Amino acid sequence: MKTRHSLLTAAVLAVLAGTAQAEITIDMIGGSEVSFEGLVQADSYWYNDDFRVLSSDPVDGTGSDFGMRRAELILKGKGPGMWSWVVGYDARSDKFLDNNVSYKFNGQTSVTVGQYKQPNSLEELSSTKNNDFISKAMTTNMQGMSRRMGAKVETDYGNWGGTVSYFGNEITNNESPSLGSGQGFGLRGYFAPIKSETSILHLGLSYIDMEARDSFDNGTARLRVRPDADAANQRLIDTGTFNDADRLKTTGFEAAYVGGPVKIQAEYMTTTVSRDLNPNFKGDSWYVYGVYNLTGESWGYKGGVFSTPLPNDPGKGMWQLGLRYDSADLNDGSVDFTIPASPVVSGVMGGKESNWTVGVNWYWRSNFKFSANYVMVDSSKYSSAIKGFQDDNPEIFEFRAQLFW
Repeated sequence: MKTRHSLLTAAVLAVLAGTAQAEITIDMIGGSEVSFEGLVQADSYWYNDDFRVLSSDPVDGTGSDFGMRRAELILKGKGPGMWSWVVGYDARSDKFLDNNVSYKFNGQTSVTVGQYKQPNSLEELSSTKNNDFISKAMTTNMQGMSRRMGAKVETDYGNWGGTVSYFGNEITNNESPSLGSGQGFGLRGYFAPIKSETSILHLGLSYIDMEARDSFDNGTARLRVRPDADAANQRLIDTGTFNDADRLKTTGFEAAYVGGPVKIQAEYMTTTVSRDLNPNFKGDSWYVYGVYNLTGESWGYKGGVFSTPLPNDPGKGMWQLGLRYDSADLNDGSVDFTIPASPVVSGVMGGKESNWTVGVNWYWRSNFKFSANYVMVDSSKYSSAIKGFQDDNPEIFEFRAQLFW
């Protein structure tokens, strides 16, 4: 059981609850309007294990995890002129967030230098505080690229736009992201053929091409993902490490529709790892989900990303119901069972997993959010120990309390 950060979480909540607002404006410094934002999340997980033990602290025998998920502190500046900047740090994970400087040439086009989220996932680019589910989909967690140091040019004409980015590794030392630490480039374009006050149709396409490297610049790649539970200590599907990897390329397709209080969102990603000594590997994943605002609110749209509104009635809050199905396939090979006692494996058998998630969110007033999710996992991976496929189908209940300002 993880309780290290529980007292700190409670203390932060108590101190900030009385004065929280959308953001805190500090001062005008050097022609820059400086504001302070923050995000604190405390998570709880209860596991009904099937085969593997999911708890990050299995010794305590409780089958659960509790602790702080995020403690983000962010300073932002607007100005002077068309300049803007941001400095962000997550005290929980001890890592830097967005840290960059931007210049906007006109109403549509801007240039950013520093660390920022790369342009290859609709869900990843959306604000963390407004995640529709406690854990992002396997597609996003496995193939979506988060923050890297680099430079990008982006443009937004309201119903269409795009981003071009060149990037390296993260600021934080010794980071080894799932997609690797090599240099590369990213592209994303989006188009909203329907964009009105009550209806939005979004279509998007993204592409990442990067060196497959670890933090020591070795040719390495690996794809794996947790079972839609951020604190779980196990990845039920895993390609293992490719020590002969050269480049990693991911193509993503996005589609989403908003009709009043309903949002339907889907993404598909396919990743190819080129290898020097073995055949190239290819894996893919996808998700589709729907969210319904019981209290009638709808979503905003800017820069090819959806934004979640504040409650119409702050006292009663905004209630959401969500249902998601996500699936990942890391098998790029086969198993010959002609001789059952000695199966022959060809290629990579990283496993398959498909999950259902049912969720409810309550946004209370302007700064609080409470979420509960129930996850049903269905996974299968070839095991040389049993000379066959090992199914692992746990169930997980998750709860999150969140404060943001």
